[in-house]
Amino acid sequence: MIKRRKSKQIAIGNIKIGGGAPISVQSMCNTDTRDVGATLNQISALASAGCEIVRLAVLNKEAAAAIKDITAKSPIPLVADIHFDYRLAITCIENGINALRINPGNIGKREHTKKVVEAAKDRNIPIRIGINGGSLEKEFEKMDLPLHEKMVQSALRHIEILEDLNFYDTKISLKSSDVLTTIEAYKLIAQKVDYPLHIGVTEAGTLKAGLIKSSVGIGSLLTLGIGDTIRVSLTENPIEEVDAGFGILKSLGLREKGVNFISCPTCGRTQIDLISLAKQVENKFKNLDLPITIAVMGCPVNGPGEARHADFGIAGAINEGYIFKKGEIIARVPEADLINSLEKIIIESYSLVK
Repeated sequence: MIKRRKSKQIAIGNIKIGGGAPISVQSMCNTDTRDVGATLNQISALASAGCEIVRLAVLNKEAAAAIKDITAKSPIPLVADIHFDYRLAITCIENGINALRINPGNIGKREHTKKVVEAAKDRNIPIRIGINGGSLEKEFEKMDLPLHEKMVQSALRHIEILEDLNFYDTKISLKSSDVLTTIEAYKLIAQKVDYPLHIGVTEAGTLKAGLIKSSVGIGSLLTLGIGDTIRVSLTENPIEEVDAGFGILKSLGLREKGVNFISCPTCGRTQIDLISLAKQVENKFKNLDLPITIAVMGCPVNGPGEARHADFGIAGAINEGYIFKKGEIIARVPEADLINSLEKIIIESYSLVK
């Protein structure tokens, strides 16, 4: 079992972060925040996929004004992503945002930072300090240090600004597009502060490459007990980020949401279209919110035994297959009927209504 790092706890809306709370999964809308309808539609789709927190880009006054209508109808907590303009942060707070992502050192005069902090305190709004390895302030970029140490120095400076204003309702992120830099940055900051950490690999790439980088980076940190909320950053429909986030957490036993799918890699004994069958099974049960394991195996010789830990499974044969439960074969079914038969058995086992 993974022993998680101890951290302070904050709350973004009704979602607790850190302090032993479940690791939350978040994403970010790619809609124009000024388009309230499109943004709410995407938030609803993300919420239906299990997303627990959504971040919105707030680029200008019109976007900040739209936050009022969006927060009024959003089913899940929202974070406003703001750069440089402190007035946008205050407007978002007044319009009901649940949290801010803003670096206090980048919004100009101390009095501007103080105004944002006072408004955040009045509404119990947390602030996320977000450090990106590709856009460090010049004073840190010039330091003769490894990149991850520069990132931590930048984070500590922003933390100090907030703490000097007696603000501690903070979470931290230190992201890089380089996996090892990201890992080292989080390991170092975890030794220096006890604030909750939002983890991820930024600019990870398209679906395939991004999943690999994110799984390595986020997974490595989680095994060290580091991480209180995650985002899998992908150049893709953000729903894919949510699915991937829960997949990473499930693989480490840190969250149990939905079905855990396993399937064998095929070999010369396989005499069924296993690749197609596995994809169909995964798609069929992707929205089934039961903490069970379903296996799709290539042959009846080794399949049921190798996957005996699975709650249910299919083992392929010639033009047919076997359905098994906890390693015991319970039905022999024609290939065309395998998925429907499996579904019927699962529904009956859990007294579900189709």
